[in-house]
Amino acid sequence: MSRSLRVWQDMEKERETLQSWKERVGHELDVVVAFWLEHSHDQEHGGFFTCLGRDGQVYDDLKYVWLQGRQVWMYCRLYRKLERFRRPELLNAAKAAGGEFLLRYARVAPPAKKCAFVLTRDGRPVKVQRTIFSECFYTMAMNELWRVTGDAQYQSEAVEMMDQIVHWVREDPSGLGRPQLPGAPASESMAVPMVLLSLVEQLGEADEELAGSYAELGDWCAGRILRHVQRGGQAVLENVSEDGEELSGCLGRHQNPGHALEAGWFLLRHTIRRGDPKLRAHVIDKFLLLPFRSGWDPDHGGLFYFQDADGLCPTQLEWAMKLWWPHSEAMIAFLMGYSESGDSALLKIFYQVAEYTFRRFRDPEYGEWFGYLNREGKVALTIKGGPFKGCFHVPRCLAMCEEMLSDLLSRLAPAAALSARSPPADPARRGAE
Repeated sequence: MSRSLRVWQDMEKERETLQSWKERVGHELDVVVAFWLEHSHDQEHGGFFTCLGRDGQVYDDLKYVWLQGRQVWMYCRLYRKLERFRRPELLNAAKAAGGEFLLRYARVAPPAKKCAFVLTRDGRPVKVQRTIFSECFYTMAMNELWRVTGDAQYQSEAVEMMDQIVHWVREDPSGLGRPQLPGAPASESMAVPMVLLSLVEQLGEADEELAGSYAELGDWCAGRILRHVQRGGQAVLENVSEDGEELSGCLGRHQNPGHALEAGWFLLRHTIRRGDPKLRAHVIDKFLLLPFRSGWDPDHGGLFYFQDADGLCPTQLEWAMKLWWPHSEAMIAFLMGYSESGDSALLKIFYQVAEYTFRRFRDPEYGEWFGYLNREGKVALTIKGGPFKGCFHVPRCLAMCEEMLSDLLSRLAPAAALSARSPPADPARRGAE
């Protein structure tokens, strides 16, 4: 068989595989979105229920502000990016059910910016977290609402809250209400610069002026994330000191493979904006391949939830469980890595993760994905949503993967069309003739 024929056959096989995954991912996205549209909308008080059982039954009517913001963001993103979701019901739910509920109830004591973490069904605050995450997803929701509606009120809310978040992170965290106790180590979680970097992209994507003003912030976030590569480049640690050094004890050895992978694709997007192929290669090596190699369970498949950098037993009871969101982030990260680098090894890992994820997490009977599996990959909790799982990681993963697969197929299309007109001849067959 000639080399040109083998190349053509390989290209056709790749195209068919990508097309098959695009169809699987697209169908699953439709099923997942339908689940949330049917079961999560509170028609009486607004907002979304996220505590849903396997069949969508509401088992608790508390509302989590970060999940409210995520669902608004997700609905708007789908409406804006994928033609088949440009439906009035999706936009109306994002605005009337989610956006207005957030505007009315998310802040604990307006005009102060601090948001609640948990609200009652009718919007009364139950709990406040001393973190920035409710505020971050409030910001994402408001910005995305502005992008689909053009209503300046939403963008004003987003920019004002972004300014407050940056102030808390880089200048004065006292407004979060977290006391500085003398025995607590001065540490930095990777989650903070990660989510801030995602906000830089979110707000700057459609506004050149904001993109310019946030450029330094984006570089700062990326630099802070990169400091979590420790031990001579052999480990990504979840927590480091404020000086970027390894901490002692369990806190310092703590690893979260899913978070490292999510940080990886955040950083990949940053390298695309910055046009930095050298940093891209570093990110792929340290934030994609390294956490995957250490985090993939060699016995049962799937990504461990937590690990200890010294190989000691983690103290978290759920450390060996397989959760929905690390696998969603891994699918995005490896497909994006392949799309940007062309390294076929990354595509192979995407297929490996995607096969495990579709086989173990999806529920063909009721739709949506299970969130929590035991180490062997069996369903541990049948719930489809709760305080941490809502309409976000799964549909975001599926929507982004569908877009990337479509883009990859469009790149292959011209070559495939040319080959279809005149596929290379097999020399052995030509000799036989």
